[in-house]
Amino acid sequence: MSWGDDFRRVRAIAWKDLTTERRSKAGFNSVAALGVTILVLFGFALGPDTRALHDAAPGALWLAVLFAGVLAFNRSYQVEIETGALEPLLLYPGARWTIFTGKLLANLAFVGLMLVLVVLVGLVLFQVSVPDTWPLLIGVLVLGTVGIVTLGTFYAAMASRSRAREVLLPLLLFPMLVPVLLAAMEASKALLVGDLMHEVGAWVQLLIAFDVIFLIATHLAFEYVIEV
Repeated sequence: MSWGDDFRRVRAIAWKDLTTERRSKAGFNSVAALGVTILVLFGFALGPDTRALHDAAPGALWLAVLFAGVLAFNRSYQVEIETGALEPLLLYPGARWTIFTGKLLANLAFVGLMLVLVVLVGLVLFQVSVPDTWPLLIGVLVLGTVGIVTLGTFYAAMASRSRAREVLLPLLLFPMLVPVLLAAMEASKALLVGDLMHEVGAWVQLLIAFDVIFLIATHLAFEYVIEV
């Protein structure tokens, strides 16, 4: 099959997943509600201390994205598993990386929309003002989201055939996401609080390296993982 056929398949899979979520709306509502709830709980735990809220905002934001994102990743292959459509999809002529790429793009759109909502709530709840370096902050948010969604979609495929996939996915995913979460949190904090040590560049480079390495590795390994 040609590259054009592969990209049409990617587009079809991504559109199918997004259409399913758009029609049901339950998935996004539950994920967004969980993300906002986590932020609110962090706010209650930190109390009325404005400085503490401001300093904790980046960590609370990324943890909310992580925990809420797990719900989205668990749903990635749920429809195919429940309807028995996964095997026919795998048998369809064409490269199997297209399945992963389609799922990845759909999850990026899904989690990205949830991230926008969580960021808006976080700015108000944690009393954070938008910094002058907001374009770089948006870049950090994008890089961090790409890293989380890439591994989340990959490990969701690995855990999809297990009956305990809701438990297995976090156990597999969380340890692997430590570098990207650390880099995203530290880069976000430096941009919001102040980059006294000029560390933002190093954290952004780590995020870029993480995203590139795992985007390539997950696409190469997907064919073997989905067969398990």
